[in-house]
Amino acid sequence: MGVCVLAFDTATERLAVALATPAGHWLANMQGGAAASAALLPQATALLKNAGIGWRALDSVAFGRGPGAFTGLRTACAVAQGLGLALAKPLLAVDSLLIVAEDARTQAGAGEGFELWVAMDARMDEAYAGAFRYAAGGWQVLQPAALFTLPALAERWAAAPPSGVAGSALAAFGSRLPIGAAAQWPQEHDRAAALLRCALALHAAGAGVDAADALPLYLRDKVALTTAERAVAAAARSGQPTDALRP
Repeated sequence: MGVCVLAFDTATERLAVALATPAGHWLANMQGGAAASAALLPQATALLKNAGIGWRALDSVAFGRGPGAFTGLRTACAVAQGLGLALAKPLLAVDSLLIVAEDARTQAGAGEGFELWVAMDARMDEAYAGAFRYAAGGWQVLQPAALFTLPALAERWAAAPPSGVAGSALAAFGSRLPIGAAAQWPQEHDRAAALLRCALALHAAGAGVDAADALPLYLRDKVALTTAERAVAAAARSGQPTDALRP
């Protein structure tokens, strides 16, 4: 028999909400960011209504655990925990970088042996990045999600050039990252669909956890630059000397 899984992710500026039932899949990709906290539950409710089921019909609830925007991660986690407690359903924590990897794999039409790095703009001249391989019908983590400075990520890729790169860091940082001849997927095609495939794989693997154990993945404690740090970063982007800007 088919399962009913609700999934949502608010780790980026896009809000992705998806629902799987035995009757089919319902997907929504829309503007997120600051609007995600207000739009998430109404959009999830709309998908359930379209599918003709109620909240109690869900077998599990999946959420994007990050890495990503601090407020977005708190929104997704809080909503997931609330639903998990209210419905007494297991929660599935989806790696938000893996969603991008799965979307890129679909765009590439790739199967076994597909490898790539995902690099997302983390602002402050940093990127959330990780490496993945698709094998044996599922994803393997080659490099766990981490917060990289641009020089650190560039050094990593210079030493071991990636075969493929996906994510918003491609457009955000351009030539400052040594992509070389790697295949590139700078834009996601259908984040909600990719999220749902990841969620269904976790459900099939029995990866559900209780609400108390469903936590966001924070990779950064500091969420803003000082005025002096912003000036140094701007000078670095323009190629100007930064020594005179340092305290």
